[in-house]
Amino acid sequence: MNPPLSAIGQQMSHLSGVRAIMKDIIETLHAHKGKELINLSAGNPLIVPEVEQLWRDCTQELLASSEYGQVVCRYGTSQGYEPLIEAIVADFNRRYDLNLTEKNVLITPGSQTLYFYAANGYAGLTESGEMKQVVLPLSPEYTGYGGISLHPDMVTAYRPRLDIDVARHRFKYRPDFEQLKIDQSTGCVIFSRPCNPTGNVLTDLEVRQIADQALPYGVPVFVDAAYGPPFPSLNFTELNPIFGSNLVHCLSLSKAGLPGERVGVAIGDASLLRVLEAFQTNACIHASRYGQAIAALAIANGALAQVSTEVIRPFYQAKFTILESTLAEYLSPELPWFLHQGEGGIFAWLWLQDLPISDWELYQRLKQVGVIVVPGSSFFPGLREDWPHKQECIRISLTAGDTEIATGMKRLAQTIIQVYQEASRPMIATLKY
Repeated sequence: MNPPLSAIGQQMSHLSGVRAIMKDIIETLHAHKGKELINLSAGNPLIVPEVEQLWRDCTQELLASSEYGQVVCRYGTSQGYEPLIEAIVADFNRRYDLNLTEKNVLITPGSQTLYFYAANGYAGLTESGEMKQVVLPLSPEYTGYGGISLHPDMVTAYRPRLDIDVARHRFKYRPDFEQLKIDQSTGCVIFSRPCNPTGNVLTDLEVRQIADQALPYGVPVFVDAAYGPPFPSLNFTELNPIFGSNLVHCLSLSKAGLPGERVGVAIGDASLLRVLEAFQTNACIHASRYGQAIAALAIANGALAQVSTEVIRPFYQAKFTILESTLAEYLSPELPWFLHQGEGGIFAWLWLQDLPISDWELYQRLKQVGVIVVPGSSFFPGLREDWPHKQECIRISLTAGDTEIATGMKRLAQTIIQVYQEASRPMIATLKY
């Protein structure tokens, strides 16, 4: 049966970004069952014993409490589970010297849902027929932003500046404020900090500059801190959450060990959150209360913040160190390869300047040697200009064993060297950016 779809049905039934190539990845994994295959594509966090134990302990505490029936057997408010909201308010007020009240917090079924509410609540077609844009201040960005809008071409991204350290084979993306346009045609701004896929962390000054540019037009700025402090604290460099009248600080507990429970948190001006809460009431009533209840316990007693800084952060930071040291050992220093500064998250981002083949072709070549990564061109939602850089990058996941990462990087390096040699191009970094 194939009933006709509405325009929105057509738009939302198509996969975007990484999800569009997952079918190929899944088929590859099935075809190689029983064979050695190093999967460095996934964004699914590893099960860390100490983190799993934390959630087991919180579950046991919830099961033993008189609150269990109220949590599981009854509906709640659309804003979220009250004890979780209270725990977040108390934690953030103490930790960041704020004056939040319960009205400044909204709980959603994961942060992806939060950005769906934000994109379609503040951007899209207005009553007067004007199309308001979702602006991504720099690209590449989280691929999921490409699928959150109910109207096509609603997301607009901007090409970044590149700070390049040739000697160290490192680089970093920075917002290009000479090009960035936030004005009356903008509905909202969204960016991740730390960034998926690159690990980039915008500075405090850059965040404030974006927020200041948006403020005169009444444009809300949503900061996706799914990898930021205080939980899961997957920042490898100093990072301070920034708060302001038009800033909405967004958290996710997925990388803190609860991806299956879909708990997202928005912290910001109450009037901004009321719009998102209304969306939530219409869409799904409220987020899962079980996940919220155990999160409330872990935040209130300080255990989640502690396990984030003492277990989760060093666990993934060590994996990034293995990745960069292995690449440095096996990739020729004459090759124009540049690893993005590892400032946080669970991914590494590799740029291969003047790559003789496309990122998709490199992905296919790597599969032949038993390594799966993600082509970088999947991570440029909203960037419509023709930029060769988009086909010169790959995302590498840190969600694998240490030996797998080291072996995978050795094979990747050997493949890259072979690709450049086959093209008979001079192996020097002729910077054009």
